[in-house]
Amino acid sequence: MSKPSALETLLELAQTRTDDAAKRLGALHTQGVHMEAKLQLLLQYRDDYCARFQTLMQQGLTASGWRNYQEFLDKLDAAIAQQQEVLVSTQQRVAAGRVAWQLAKRTFNSYDTLAQRHLRSELLRTVKREQQETDEHAGNAAARQNSSHKRT
Repeated sequence: MSKPSALETLLELAQTRTDDAAKRLGALHTQGVHMEAKLQLLLQYRDDYCARFQTLMQQGLTASGWRNYQEFLDKLDAAIAQQQEVLVSTQQRVAAGRVAWQLAKRTFNSYDTLAQRHLRSELLRTVKREQQETDEHAGNAAARQNSSHKRT
């Protein structure tokens, strides 16, 4: 088996880096989806809690009950704000992961293009060499045939 060329080694390394970047991007994307779902769950819970609070206020709510609901809503709002920050941070990591994957893919594509050009160049050289050998062989055969006709 022949030793791989430097270009083949670079191509394999670039492919590995591209694959790794794609896996990281996939994991980050999944994390982003989970963070978005968690935020939506908190928002839905807040809406439900507010609706219950409105209903209880219409039915008559004690001052301590009102204060408890208000304190809980404040804590829920803080949790929502924190989750929004987590989501923004996750979205930024997803964007950075996408840029890293695009860079790795672009590098791989560049090496792949070089490898394809090299392969075409080698193939063209081989075809030319084989054509030259065929031409020489045909020329030698014709020369032998001419010399044998001259002897007869």
